[in-house]
Amino acid sequence: MITLAEGLRLPTNGLDYTILAIYFVVVLGIGFAARRSVKTSLDFFLSGRSLPAWVTGLAFVAANLGATEILGMAATGAQYGVAVVHWYWIGAIPAMVFLGLVMMPFYYRSKVRSVPEFLLQRFDRSAHLLSSVLFAFAAVLIAGVNLYALSIVVEALLGWPQWVAIVVAGLFVLAYITIGGLSSAIYNEVLQFFVILAALIPLVVLGLKRVGGWGGLTHSLTSAHGHNFLTAWGGTGIGQANPLGANWLTIILGLGFVLSFGYWTTNFAEVQRALSAKNLSAAQRTPLIAAFPKMFIVFLVMIPGLVAAVLVPKIGAPGGLQYNDAIPYLMQELLPNGVLGIAVTGLLAAFMAGMAANVSSFNTVFTYDIWAKYVKQGRPDGYYLRFGRLITAIGVLASIGTAFIASSFSNIMGYLQTLFSFFNVPMFVVFIIGMFWKRASMKSGVWGLLAGTTAAMVNYFWIYKQHVISIPTDQGANFVSAIVGFVAGAAVMVVVTLFTEPKPQAELAGLVWGSPRSNGVESGGGTTAPGLEEQPAEGDDAWYRKPALLGWGAIALAALCYLPYSL
Repeated sequence: MITLAEGLRLPTNGLDYTILAIYFVVVLGIGFAARRSVKTSLDFFLSGRSLPAWVTGLAFVAANLGATEILGMAATGAQYGVAVVHWYWIGAIPAMVFLGLVMMPFYYRSKVRSVPEFLLQRFDRSAHLLSSVLFAFAAVLIAGVNLYALSIVVEALLGWPQWVAIVVAGLFVLAYITIGGLSSAIYNEVLQFFVILAALIPLVVLGLKRVGGWGGLTHSLTSAHGHNFLTAWGGTGIGQANPLGANWLTIILGLGFVLSFGYWTTNFAEVQRALSAKNLSAAQRTPLIAAFPKMFIVFLVMIPGLVAAVLVPKIGAPGGLQYNDAIPYLMQELLPNGVLGIAVTGLLAAFMAGMAANVSSFNTVFTYDIWAKYVKQGRPDGYYLRFGRLITAIGVLASIGTAFIASSFSNIMGYLQTLFSFFNVPMFVVFIIGMFWKRASMKSGVWGLLAGTTAAMVNYFWIYKQHVISIPTDQGANFVSAIVGFVAGAAVMVVVTLFTEPKPQAELAGLVWGSPRSNGVESGGGTTAPGLEEQPAEGDDAWYRKPALLGWGAIALAALCYLPYSL
């Protein structure tokens, strides 16, 4: 089992524990306050579709600020250098913009309560059931990653036994989600967003000061790792060597398109936040608002990783500090008491936000898409509300079990990217073909999911792990697995479609780009089903709220961010 180094013990005192206790009290208070608004299952699972865009936007980015961002991305920075920016500027922003401008109108206007439910409307029950099971399984695995990361940090930094940290954290997340539902999770994620910033900013400032500023940092890293360690695209030509072990083609196609779009557009842990918005305009703006803080968060996780690579030259070597130790090591070395308490609280907040996002999406999919559709149909709404609370507890217990699967990965970012290539990519190919190709048949959905998932797993476990083809790093293998899964899923969908019947045109309204309206006229975007037109709310037509402006502005800003790191 990979744990943080034994020497990482923080000199916490009463002030630090007081800050931590205050945070936990506030979080539970938010849960009890949100409970008053939970009267129906829609309130519990989707906040009654009542939240403003700024709240859902911050929750959208906070839901992703779990183990992936804090430990995982800092570890990736320490291991691969500036190449970590790809996960943000090409691996997140374009997909978030695509979700807001193109896919949210499909999701929101169709009134689906989950991502798999959209596949039920576009394809058939077999595609819906398979996608529901795959998503529920992946959600529990990813929630376990956050819980595992939290436990090893607490064990190493505060001295708590790992099993105690796992149980306490799991029960705490269970408490505030069960009490207040998605509203509790979302409002806590907004709080957690600011707590996380308060934890990371001092690490960046003090870390740079310790290594002599940005100039001292770059000089030390260039001397130790070479120039390509501090460039985004250096050495990424096909056949060239670079720290990431991936060329520009696999970065753009594997990460920038397949993995990125697969995660951000079909991962219900994220999409659920947008679906809880009060209207379509707010739902569209949710990922677009989130895109702006997202593109700058990279500096808060990359720089600590780079600083750790300077202060611990042999980080990642057997028997020493692992890449996952980067953030905790800097906390131990740099932060005074009080600030240390905020940093510990920020780490715990990040892990709980990531776990809560996956648990809340798991309980929604399991209740609506599995239990209510295939096990207990037609029950009163109160029954599903009670069952949702029960399955939340089961999901947390399952996450405690899956937390230990993550222990075999020294860089948990690699583990998460592996999961995304297995589960999110096949779902994305089915979505994208189903949305833009009217002829795609009902049966092609389930076979595309099966083919994509199987191909990605075969590539990773057999072709890569058995060294059939040499791929330099786990991350490079994940990019290739994502491309293989996407191509296999798409090819099988095309072949199956040629031999099976398409869905009737009348049933495609609002589900396929260019589908007909009720009057038989092409709808242009094809995103409006009969009877679901929505008048814009007051103020939504203001120029600064235009989704197109927000989206293309985010794309342009992300492209500009690349310039200093592309020379």
